[in-house]
Amino acid sequence: MKDCTIYKTVDMVGKKWSLCIMHELYKGESKHKRFNELKNQLQDVTPKTLSARLKELEENGLVEKCVDNSVFPVKCEYSLTESGEEFLFVLQDIKKWGLKWKFENIECENSNCQRCQL
Repeated sequence: MKDCTIYKTVDMVGKKWSLCIMHELYKGESKHKRFNELKNQLQDVTPKTLSARLKELEENGLVEKCVDNSVFPVKCEYSLTESGEEFLFVLQDIKKWGLKWKFENIECENSNCQRCQL
């Protein structure tokens, strides 16, 4: 099973908070978010876990970190890579499945996730 693509993919994105982080990076007008913006949106995640997940997502090519050290304090922003943006189609399919089989949420069903305020 170690060579199974599904197992490998789930191992890459299946850790707690990974998909939520990607979703938060997708949401809103700006494609770039700072660590504290993500932390504020994902209120229950610890800074240690958020940092670890961002690093893992970056290592797996789904998130990119942009550091601007020309200013003080150093400015660091995260955004989805092309691969990460494409993975959002998978998240949209997960949403559709959840709405069909598990959850009744008219507001979510009728909204674009990029503009989601939930």
